[in-house]
Amino acid sequence: MVKHPGAQPPDTADLGELRSAAASCEGCDLYRDATQTVFGDGPGSADAVFVGEQPGDQEDRAGEPFVGPAGRLLDRALEEAGIDRERAYVTNAVKHFKFEARGKRRIHKKPTRSEAVACRPWLVAELAAIRPALVVCLGATAAQSLLGPGFKLTEHRGEILDLPDFPARVTATQHPSAVLRAPDRDAAYQDLVRDLRGAAEELQRAGSRQPG
Repeated sequence: MVKHPGAQPPDTADLGELRSAAASCEGCDLYRDATQTVFGDGPGSADAVFVGEQPGDQEDRAGEPFVGPAGRLLDRALEEAGIDRERAYVTNAVKHFKFEARGKRRIHKKPTRSEAVACRPWLVAELAAIRPALVVCLGATAAQSLLGPGFKLTEHRGEILDLPDFPARVTATQHPSAVLRAPDRDAAYQDLVRDLRGAAEELQRAGSRQPG
């Protein structure tokens, strides 16, 4: 396994300061080829944080997470599940686009465990700043970044668990890009919506536990 120095976020709960600091991150080698760091986006008071794997080609160019086809599918699924997208914060476990060039195309390449570990301090800093009631991991890379490399999405998908080291709950489902690649896209989409409805129910329970 390649050893990386890892991200070194400043000691702050200000998302703007974290975003600015992340723009010059060289905690792993992915910054060398990516266009820019793609930090999280959304309100600092978000009820839920949605964590994907890494930015894609469109996100890398735009500098914003979940603005490509997978992001549009996620927006539609959140609306159908009854989750207010404006109250959600979206980010990724890895903040730089990892790809391989094929002609003029840049093809997504899965980040290694070492790269995800190197980037994890940014995600931890985001969660510490936002303090959401629920974290929704989209895909195995995001889930393993927070729940450990032994976490198996196939065994625990849709379960509501305690998030280690944070006063929040966590659940995991498939990444929207996996829905787009699925042989039966409609069935995969309905499975995603079902999981997100479970997340919506947990958010409602969390809200009811807040002091009035």
